Amino acid sequence: MFSGIVEECATLVAMVKEQENVHFTFKCSFVGELKIDQSVSHNGVCLTVVSLADDTYTVTAMKETLERSNLGLLKPGDEVNVERSMLMNGRLDGHIVQGHVDQTATCVDVQDAEGSYYFTFRYAFDKEMAKRGYLTVDKGSVTVNGVSLTVCNPTDDTFQVAIIPYTFEHTNFHTIKVGSVVNLEFDIIGKYISRMLQYQ
Repeated sequence: MFSGIVEECATLVAMVKEQENVHFTFKCSFVGELKIDQSVSHNGVCLTVVSLADDTYTVTAMKETLERSNLGLLKPGDEVNVERSMLMNGRLDGHIVQGHVDQTATCVDVQDAEGSYYFTFRYAFDKEMAKRGYLTVDKGSVTVNGVSLTVCNPTDDTFQVAIIPYTFEHTNFHTIKVGSVVNLEFDIIGKYISRMLQYQ
């Protein structure tokens, strides 16, 4: 379980394909605090630490994860947003994020808001999935590349988010441009409510 408050950007230093799996090796400041079997969110994808070596750690993504997220598009040198699992004795500064990416979206517009930025994303809309909570609502929560954000101006297949300078500088939002593919996780509370309404 995560909060969507990114700790930092980790750098991908190596990736090795093994059958349908890919082993990703990252470098970041908290490697020395990690242990085997811990969960770390990578661009919003919960992955398990499988090995540690010097100042790097390795996680493994299976085929479904690679197909559902943007991890399969990564190359060495890329930055990913990382967050360790949430401590249950602290404040929830973002929202409840499971680390289970639902699908990807594409950035279709970036606007400079005199210091901050508005990013617009488009995702594949499916009416049946929307009935199950896979959609965005105005002022609701959405996770983009592991970042907990508030939705602005949603349509059936697009939404905007406002990014303040701190978030822009301390996450990989500073690398996102028109055409970039990002990971989405829709709000789990919305999914549960939608599911319960089906039985009314």
